[in-house]
Amino acid sequence: MDIKNLFVGAVALIVMLLYTSVYMVDQRQKAILFKFREIVNADIGPGLHFRIPFVNTVSKFPSQILTMTSNSERFLTGEKKYVLVDFFVKWRIQDVSAFYRSTGGGRIADAENRLEQIMKDGLRNEFSRRTIEEALSAERDNIMHGLETKSNEVAKQLGIEIVDVRVSKIDFPDTVSSSVYERMRSERQRVAEDFRSRGKEEAEKLRADADRQATIIKAEAYREAEKIRGEGDAKAAEIYARAYQQDAEFYSFYRSLNAYKNSLGKNGDVMVLEPDSEFFRYFNQQYAP
Repeated sequence: MDIKNLFVGAVALIVMLLYTSVYMVDQRQKAILFKFREIVNADIGPGLHFRIPFVNTVSKFPSQILTMTSNSERFLTGEKKYVLVDFFVKWRIQDVSAFYRSTGGGRIADAENRLEQIMKDGLRNEFSRRTIEEALSAERDNIMHGLETKSNEVAKQLGIEIVDVRVSKIDFPDTVSSSVYERMRSERQRVAEDFRSRGKEEAEKLRADADRQATIIKAEAYREAEKIRGEGDAKAAEIYARAYQQDAEFYSFYRSLNAYKNSLGKNGDVMVLEPDSEFFRYFNQQYAP
């Protein structure tokens, strides 16, 4: 009976030793192996590993990309006006050993506090060199790129790699909003007025060119009309001349009839002529062919 109990106890001890000697590192983790609180291996990959019980200890840290979100923070722009900025950072542990030492034990919360301060210092520097309009425009991408590059240099000392930095929102305090919006409205109005003035100038140019072309067209039309009228008058004079040469008396009679038709029979017309005047020559004689 004593031998059996001793055997069972030995087996249990062996199982316990094996259990405490084996540890598993997940693919989403990084691990550090300690020997009496001294780092002996900081490059432990995923899989099954062994350690010396009661001598070695293991600390595990996440290897995937983590997200740190910051609450609204006030930053002063180059125009000496405050803006409220919300931002987030994508980061991961790059050097486990440096991360453990810099954070005093590898606590994620402590690392994020340090990282948040680094980001705030970087954003404060970036916004202080820019106006509000630049911060709200496409210049924001340049701010983020510059911040990511500079912050990574500091974050390496913490064993951290910054993957991405993004500003999620930029807002204004109530005391600043009205003046900023008024300035933006004035700027838009100035641009609109500039477009209108340039449009009016272009319209005047087009109108002046159209008037010039209309004047030229009218002048050319008048010249052509006068030319045609002159040719017609010349043709008519030629016809009259031929008619006169063929029968001068009849031509004179025909011209007198036209004169009577154009002069007599109109209401209100008054003519004072002697009955034997030349005008009534064909009234006082009978024409015989």
